[in-house]
Amino acid sequence: MLADLADEARDEATAVEAATLIGATEDAVGKMEFARMLSGPYDRESALLSINAGAGGTDAQDWAEMLQRMYTRWAQRRGYKMEILDLQPGDEAGIKSCTLSIEGEWAYGYLRAEGGVHRLVRISPFDANARRQTAFASVFIYPDIDETVKVEIDEKDLRVETMRSGGAGGQHVNKTESAIRITHVPTGIAVHCQSERSQHKNRSIAMRILRSKLIELEQKKQEEKMAGMHGQKKAIEWGSQIRSYVLAPYRMVSDHRTDLKVGNVDAVLDGDIDEFMVAALLELAGDPAARPRPPKKDEGAEDDV
Repeated sequence: MLADLADEARDEATAVEAATLIGATEDAVGKMEFARMLSGPYDRESALLSINAGAGGTDAQDWAEMLQRMYTRWAQRRGYKMEILDLQPGDEAGIKSCTLSIEGEWAYGYLRAEGGVHRLVRISPFDANARRQTAFASVFIYPDIDETVKVEIDEKDLRVETMRSGGAGGQHVNKTESAIRITHVPTGIAVHCQSERSQHKNRSIAMRILRSKLIELEQKKQEEKMAGMHGQKKAIEWGSQIRSYVLAPYRMVSDHRTDLKVGNVDAVLDGDIDEFMVAALLELAGDPAARPRPPKKDEGAEDDV
């Protein structure tokens, strides 16, 4: 209203005052939205991100590696420090799984919106007949809590297995039992690490991942008790995806939780995913007005594949 009056009266001082008020209001609203989105007990922490190839064979393993690149690029865009804690190469291409450490303030808060199954539809580069294939990969997010947060882990509850590291790495990696797998028997949670040549270092990383998974599990239990929420783990296949990335017959990324659709697939796969994160986090925070706009006509078809 003040801006309209200033425009009608051609009053420059009032116009400046109106612009200042508008800016202050937008800033306040932005802070309120930020607080609503990122209000979890561990949202300000760094994150551990785990990617696992699902249904789709070699295409799924290639897709898992594409997701690894997408989140690496996202972390770089935000100035976060990224480290590969564990990686298991695919049989022919891509990766079977990987665990990334993404270090920076609010990393877990943003990334928790990404937990779930991600689906890719494209012309397979591994199909001699150039047929369209669907591949799946799962993403799990855990808060990377420092050791000041106590997590009681009884050594008697752990089953520890050592093995030779697989994949590339030279003679030392393949001949030394440096890889380690730790299973927390009461919960069935298993973690694996083979990224270091030292078994001691691999055990330390595996325990770090296990601590984070146990903390996340406890947080999920509390959330389910309070709000009837469901955990993020689902079958890595049809019907359980949170987002679809369609490269053929049209190009579109669609988030099935918020109905957000983006036609610039290349930008999304290059790490431009903040819009999806914010929409999902606002939805999780219970803000139905936060549902995003539908795509423009030139952004691609709206029908799913």
